[in-house]
Amino acid sequence: MMILDGIRVLDFTQYLAGPTVTRLMAEMGAEIIKVEHAPGGDPARGLPFMKDRRSGYFVQQNRGKRSLCLDLSKPESLAILHDLVARCDVLVENYGPGVMARRGLDYAGVSKLNPRMVMASISAFGRSGPLAHRTGYDWIAQAYAGFMHVTGPRDGKPHPVGVGMADVGSGVHAFSAIGYALFHRERTGRGQYLDISMVDSLFHMHEVNVQAISLGNGWQPGRMGSNHELVAPIGVFKGPEGYLVIMALQLQWPNLCQAMNRPDFEHDPRFAEPGPRAANQDALNPQIEAWLATFESDAAALARLEEFRVPCAPVISPFDAPNHPYFAERGTLRTVQDPFLGDFVMPGFPLKFSEQPEVPTLVAPLLGEHNVHVLGEVLGYPPERLAALAAAGVTHQGDR
Repeated sequence: MMILDGIRVLDFTQYLAGPTVTRLMAEMGAEIIKVEHAPGGDPARGLPFMKDRRSGYFVQQNRGKRSLCLDLSKPESLAILHDLVARCDVLVENYGPGVMARRGLDYAGVSKLNPRMVMASISAFGRSGPLAHRTGYDWIAQAYAGFMHVTGPRDGKPHPVGVGMADVGSGVHAFSAIGYALFHRERTGRGQYLDISMVDSLFHMHEVNVQAISLGNGWQPGRMGSNHELVAPIGVFKGPEGYLVIMALQLQWPNLCQAMNRPDFEHDPRFAEPGPRAANQDALNPQIEAWLATFESDAAALARLEEFRVPCAPVISPFDAPNHPYFAERGTLRTVQDPFLGDFVMPGFPLKFSEQPEVPTLVAPLLGEHNVHVLGEVLGYPPERLAALAAAGVTHQGDR
């Protein structure tokens, strides 16, 4: 038995933030009914990179889901969706503001059809508040949440983080909230509404920046570049071949001095205590890089640091990750099979459950591939009704 066996999810999501939620739930055994709008379906079906007209982006986010493709402008489609709400446990959506309400599928409408429904909405700014009417995407959330302000060269312009952190982060937040809402439902019998904001999900990641301001010490967060402004040595250093990260807090500072064969640094008044060491890192950091340059390879430098228990890491490109044993042995990278893409390398399932040690074999759906299954088996519509809906253009099927 998988952890989410028996949980049926009605999935009104597209692109990345919402599909992240249902992707994780599919890996745990939930039945995901992905509602796609005819004729094109989820716009991610056309995102790069493509092979044989199949999008790797779409496949990664939608394996294991069942595609129900409807013309949502037709009243028959809305009747179908209302029938499905009554037979599902969870509804997830990341449409623009007002879209679900216009279809009678906001939480007020959904809870009347199914009081046990757990509904999660993911949006840039939440469904309440002064910006709830605005549409936003990952970089918009990064800008509002202060991430861009603190990312980039110290004297340069703000930079975005190079991955979909707002999308995936808010999706993981919604995924966790759904789990607790289902737990609450088991105890009370009541569903509830979850309003997940991408900005909120990012903003609470500030570990120092906000509280430091409120303490009134005059410090203001800004872009630090590749080295931490307040603690040293913490940052990115040029190694013999590439770049290395070294993080030596006060407890590890003597270890780094020993590794470098520089015991004099440990008690040097410029470096002995955290405050002066951070203030004088322009003198310290070149010494560290000069020492790293004496090694034949990055691996040799890392081995020396690890010998003295100094936290360190290589700066790994995603291109190089398959060559590192960590990613394969942990399942952080995995190879899956797709009927069109063939063997396909993608990130692995990030959660490790002792009661669900294996991940299922899943395939991303063709557009409308499961119309008959969903309407026939889940809703019990007879074959003649299925044929009539298809003939009237209510249901739609495409290819990849």
